[in-house]
Amino acid sequence: MMFLIVFSVLSVCVTAGDLENVLKLKDVPAAEAFINSTEVAVIGFFETEAARGYQEFVSAATQMKTLSVALCSEKQVWAKYGIASDTISIFRKADLHQEHLNLSEAKKVDADGLVRFMTMNNVRYVTEYNQASAVGLFQSEVKTHVLLLADRGRADSDPLQERFRDLAPKYTGKMLFVLVNGSEKSNARVLEYFGLKSHDLPRIGIYDGTLDKKWLMPSDEITTERVQTFCDSFLAGELQKQKEAETPEDKTEL
Repeated sequence: MMFLIVFSVLSVCVTAGDLENVLKLKDVPAAEAFINSTEVAVIGFFETEAARGYQEFVSAATQMKTLSVALCSEKQVWAKYGIASDTISIFRKADLHQEHLNLSEAKKVDADGLVRFMTMNNVRYVTEYNQASAVGLFQSEVKTHVLLLADRGRADSDPLQERFRDLAPKYTGKMLFVLVNGSEKSNARVLEYFGLKSHDLPRIGIYDGTLDKKWLMPSDEITTERVQTFCDSFLAGELQKQKEAETPEDKTEL
């Protein structure tokens, strides 16, 4: 019994300390500034600290070090974003998407589950591909993915990522930019899908989730201009026309 009492006290202390580190949004301008300040913003809309999921949200928020997280109980802000009841909302710039988790409708609410919810929906201008991020990527309404397939251990990887990241905001709402680490064994199937081996990297590819088709940019130096031309050619329908015109013998690239 004494152990349970001590554990309960410690839990309350940790929660109180965590709460101090979570931003409180007091009005609409503050909420707008917060959302505009980051690629992915998470807001916990709770009426009171006694609301279902409140403590679990604070606990999950402290574990998500790379995410910008805030709390809001102001109904004026709720109205601005169409919130009617206690809800956890994620605002993303890359695909102009808002994901809402209505806590009154959730069968189970725990910190681990909320961490998974935030992790899966952490879709950025450049999202590193893994099992968790794949869920958010494929659930997005933006179905076209531009992939940088690169071995992150190679010396030329970082500059490539910088050029890739600089280009991504230009295609907001049209294409999602994805980094695939070719040195990860779990990504072997992605390389295989594009007909690549690790020694072929780095390469740039496009995947159309609606058509379930892929394109590889011809192997050569990866420059901002070449990647932009590749993306623009896809959006203009030129790559699709080229694929339709190919004979089976022409498809050695894929």
